[in-house]
Amino acid sequence: MMDQRTQIDFDTSVLPDRGFHSGEVWAGTQSRGSIPQAVASPLLFVGTRADLPDIADLSDIRVAGTVAASEAASHIRRTDTLDIIWLAASDAVESEMLADICAAAGEQGCNLICETALSALDRIVAAIPASIEVQLLVDADAADKLVALAAARRTRYGAVHDIARDDAMERIDRLQEEVARISRLLGDLAGQRSGLPGTPTGFVPWDADSAASEQVRAPTRDYAAMPRSFIPEDRTLDRQRAKAVRRMLRQRRMREQYFPADLFADPAWDMLLDLYAARLERQPVSVSSLCIAAAVPATTALRWIKTMTDAGLFVREADPHDGRRIFIALAEGAHDALSRYFEALDE
Repeated sequence: MMDQRTQIDFDTSVLPDRGFHSGEVWAGTQSRGSIPQAVASPLLFVGTRADLPDIADLSDIRVAGTVAASEAASHIRRTDTLDIIWLAASDAVESEMLADICAAAGEQGCNLICETALSALDRIVAAIPASIEVQLLVDADAADKLVALAAARRTRYGAVHDIARDDAMERIDRLQEEVARISRLLGDLAGQRSGLPGTPTGFVPWDADSAASEQVRAPTRDYAAMPRSFIPEDRTLDRQRAKAVRRMLRQRRMREQYFPADLFADPAWDMLLDLYAARLERQPVSVSSLCIAAAVPATTALRWIKTMTDAGLFVREADPHDGRRIFIALAEGAHDALSRYFEALDE
């Protein structure tokens, strides 16, 4: 008899036309007793079957079942063989229920994929613990969904298996090339894990393996404690610098009136400039606001925010007045590097 704890409500439409038993690995059509060619990651879809994405091109992911949001947490806890939890319309899930689903996913070591509207993005980001690997989708198309699935699969097992060479695969390749390029640049800047140029002595770079990555940083900003921040002359200089940065951002947006927007797309630099100006202005920046500043689709901006956070350039800060929102800020090393850059421009 199948153990009740490991039983899964399998979607028989995606399984081969033969007997399937708990614990057996299915890797496409093969005879019983043959050696599996690949391990397929079980995916639990939280939503209606009509909203289930087409994953036919991803041979290493299989749909283990679909459940309603109200039943998702208990289903996850009694199922030991899930790898990925896909939350469709997570913005429609009540906060307490969403927190319970996230807690269950964390307990089982599952990755998350969350679809949401931009208006609810800040609440969703705040509800998901930093310890859970998550792919966020905002108004995503079919290619975005395939990229998210591939990223969730790759993160858990360290490799992306080959899929059909269609437009979606080409988009995944371009994304990986972009991430690899920015990683190389960040590596050149960081040197031997010593932080960006100009990093203050004693500054510890953000490390995803450290205990700090398991929690949101304290809401008090480091610069607020700097004595020089209360000097009028410095505040004047900060305001002037902030105006110059905002003017640079406006000039970058003006190009889109005369040239295709994606011709000069550089979300990493746009977000760095926006966060730098906001820090000079003593203003917090929400995740949704930073996505808008990136001037690219929100799902793409979210991937870049994650990349920049993992690289130690961005840090997460809790809103002290609203627990449903997370702010994004510059890490000290990134702030100092930008300051040195603009000082060099002024010379």
